[in-house]
Amino acid sequence: MVRIAILVVLACCRFLDASGQQSDAAWQRYAPIIRKHIFASYNGMYREGGGALKYPFITPGSEAYADVLWDWDSWLSNVALRQVLLENGTEKDKRQALKYEQGCVLNFLAVASGDGWMPILLGRKADVTKIKPQNFYETNMHKPCLAQHAAFITKASNGNADWLKDRFYYLQAFLNNYRNHHRHKLTGLYYWQNDVGIGVDNDPATYARPPRSSASIYLNTMMYKELKAMVYLCQQLNLNEVGAEFDQDAAALYAAIQRHCWDEKDGFFYSVDLNIVPYKEEAGRSLHSGNPRDWEGLIQRLGVWSGFMALWAGVATQEQAARMVAENYADPRTFNAPYGVRTLSRLEKMYSLKATGNPSSWLGPVWGVSNYLTWRGLVDYGFDKEATDLAIKTVLLFGQDFEKNGALHEYYQPENGEPILNKGFQNWNFLVLNMLAWLEEKPVVKEF
Repeated sequence: MVRIAILVVLACCRFLDASGQQSDAAWQRYAPIIRKHIFASYNGMYREGGGALKYPFITPGSEAYADVLWDWDSWLSNVALRQVLLENGTEKDKRQALKYEQGCVLNFLAVASGDGWMPILLGRKADVTKIKPQNFYETNMHKPCLAQHAAFITKASNGNADWLKDRFYYLQAFLNNYRNHHRHKLTGLYYWQNDVGIGVDNDPATYARPPRSSASIYLNTMMYKELKAMVYLCQQLNLNEVGAEFDQDAAALYAAIQRHCWDEKDGFFYSVDLNIVPYKEEAGRSLHSGNPRDWEGLIQRLGVWSGFMALWAGVATQEQAARMVAENYADPRTFNAPYGVRTLSRLEKMYSLKATGNPSSWLGPVWGVSNYLTWRGLVDYGFDKEATDLAIKTVLLFGQDFEKNGALHEYYQPENGEPILNKGFQNWNFLVLNMLAWLEEKPVVKEF
């Protein structure tokens, strides 16, 4: 009833707005349009095994991603798929989907070895004997969402993790690789090796920066959730003592994020710059030897949407969350746009909406995934008014695209919702269905 009251207030406010902005009541008109398109096309994400892909899997969709298994794409597409099946699937449909869901995880584990390296993507024609780079400890690998994907599937299967048991060692090796070769020991934060394959391609906190210099808030919040997912999987496999070690790692990372990424000045979580002179070099400079620095990194005050992932990951305190919402999320000069969350604050000098495909642009356009993850954090922290507004904006964005163009796109203009690039992109855009169900106070599938 509370959410319905919020919807009424928002609809009335929009209706009386002299700017001519479309009434939020329109989201109800788009609900059947969105469902019609998604229900008709979701099984196009299914691909059979073959070649380098031993197991069936989920592909993001669109010609640009037609027959490739991607890391965080398959995970979040799976969350949307489960919502589709909840609303429109038979028991047979759900049983059929399970092999494709599990295959997303098992395909990556099948090409893993004891060193824990795992590719970001797998193509059917890939030579699995040659996919690992020679300097693999100095390159980015699969983003830390594999355990989360496995935990999501396991939890949806009533906690049954037997399907994972034979390859669980390699999942542990994957996390150990990150811990030992992608973690800055002085801060305890995780860093990208470079700017290749990071998911948020040209995030200025990482893009075109020196190797191993970016302790990305996006990476670290995802890693925190990954470690918590490993604790759950260990519990399901009766490996509680092993799980306790991952829990300790998660607690240490939580403390590191709080210490180094939270900015009391701006009320926001930022990435951290690690590109400073090492202690040994600094100590050798006689002019500065009297008072060498005692900080391990420098906060990057760049207004990037991924700061809101601190809400999604649950690493913000309630007081921090309130400041983030009031001082950052709600500000139309920075992130808050008519069609969702700008991926880069409009006040940043790098802000740009030009279409780019390699790298994909995260310099301001609205993406379905950034809308969704920000929305999920707002919901989890009890900001129902703001979550309702963002869900409505996303429904309007995708409803209009379906109605006008018959398909969704990769990213959009923040002010008028016009698509910018890649018609036919499905992927995590289908998470609008989860947001729509929440607006309607229906059961909602949530990632682990």
